[in-house]
Amino acid sequence: MSSTASPGAAPQKAGAREWAGLAVLALPTLLLSLDQSVLFLALPHLAESLAPTGTQTLWIMDVYGFMMAGFLVTMGTLGDRIGRRRLLMIGATAVGAASLLAAFSTSAEMLIVTRALLGVAAATLMPSTLALIGNMFRDPHQRGRAIAVWASCFMGGTALGPVVGGVLLEYFWWGSVFVLGVPVMVVLLIAAPLVLPEYRDEGAGRIDALSVALSLAAILPVIYGLKETARSGWEPQAAVAVALGLVFGVLFVLRQRRLAHPLLDLALFRHAAFTSWLLILLLSMATMSGVYFFVTGYMQMVAGLSPFEAGLWMVPSALMSVVAATLAPTLVRHLPMGVVVGAGLGLAAVGYLVLAFVDPVGGLPLLITGFVVSFFGTGPIGALGTNLVVSSAPPEKGGSAASLSETSGEFGVSFGLAAFGSLGAALYRGGVEVPDGVTGEDAEAVRGSVEGALAVAGTLPADLGDQVLAAAREAYTGGLTAVAVACAVLAAVTGVATVTALRNVGAQRPEATNSDSESELQPDAIAR
Repeated sequence: MSSTASPGAAPQKAGAREWAGLAVLALPTLLLSLDQSVLFLALPHLAESLAPTGTQTLWIMDVYGFMMAGFLVTMGTLGDRIGRRRLLMIGATAVGAASLLAAFSTSAEMLIVTRALLGVAAATLMPSTLALIGNMFRDPHQRGRAIAVWASCFMGGTALGPVVGGVLLEYFWWGSVFVLGVPVMVVLLIAAPLVLPEYRDEGAGRIDALSVALSLAAILPVIYGLKETARSGWEPQAAVAVALGLVFGVLFVLRQRRLAHPLLDLALFRHAAFTSWLLILLLSMATMSGVYFFVTGYMQMVAGLSPFEAGLWMVPSALMSVVAATLAPTLVRHLPMGVVVGAGLGLAAVGYLVLAFVDPVGGLPLLITGFVVSFFGTGPIGALGTNLVVSSAPPEKGGSAASLSETSGEFGVSFGLAAFGSLGAALYRGGVEVPDGVTGEDAEAVRGSVEGALAVAGTLPADLGDQVLAAAREAYTGGLTAVAVACAVLAAVTGVATVTALRNVGAQRPEATNSDSESELQPDAIAR
């Protein structure tokens, strides 16, 4: 266990080794964000090779996120017990091996299994990287900068995914998008022992197997139900899954309260700002994912861009998000954190409203403008909020706190896709006008989704196909408009709530001593 400074002493400044360690920790962060976006491009290519059924295709896409979300809490706590660097290296080895298996899968079933293993392995990386940043950067200003870099890598990787994937698929086979992770993990395994410290909680006790099972039984059905809702609307099967997950969630909490060494320390939730931030993150990620889904859909199905071209158009928004995340630590040295994040959410709401004025024809410039503004507004959230989570938890609970932050974000993404995806889909179905001459199954396909309309249009005579495309694109843009307005309202409300909830997390004044600044982010100060 690393040493801590004596009470009242200024926290030790990070040196060259710590900053080199941050570069190593940025590698898995960048890789995971790339992996989440690059598979969309590879789907048509692997479909030709493996011929998956529709259900298998959905599981190839979703099982990675299911398993990663389900195991985040367990892996964050496991790192606190066995050592965060050790878990990171175990996870990196597993990610490399699973990536190779996925790249050379010979059947859809094999790819689903390897993607599941990849999700479990990936769950070890994010909590470990965040917790180690908290160990390495004890000075609050340096820690804020380090986490801003971490958040920037994650956001940048999301936008670079389609670009990198497009280049790989241009010259190599579909499995190359998985092989990409192998050299990254090799570099991490070589460099980690040299520049990363080890940290573990010596008094944490053993992992409670029943708690692990209950956490999976709580998280996986909820994520599954929300994803199914995003895909098919609110149906009994999805509702039952969510309800079942909530029941197991209650059982999980009850068990944690009885254990001397719980899998998840519920005392973390006693800090008001910590709990508030998890909710703020969830709502912010919900609006971001809802808008992201419809914006990328507009680019490809309305504007007619290829996935690679759509990826290029998303680079400006990612760059602005990185700029905002980088500026955020400087801003909170002069302004309260709640003001900075709340103002950013207000700016994001403006960007979402800009999207509400996009037209189905020629609306791409306005779409990109609104997307860039909204991403700039949400940029500080990852950097400042993650710093708050890491700072408010005791050092021995850093992995557990980091896992909660990541899990909250995963729930936010799933909730946003379910809620706003369902809203947009309902408005599309109610607003699309099927042209005369399109009947039977073709008409039902046009009413079902814009993807169905595009497929039908390709089988019709040119004039009638153009009418179908125009009607579908008009209806889809109407759904985008409604979702953008709803997200703007939610972002604005969340922004106001953020200013209120984080009002006691003050600015880190430049003239303050390091110890004074550190105290402003300690749990006792946050709880007041």
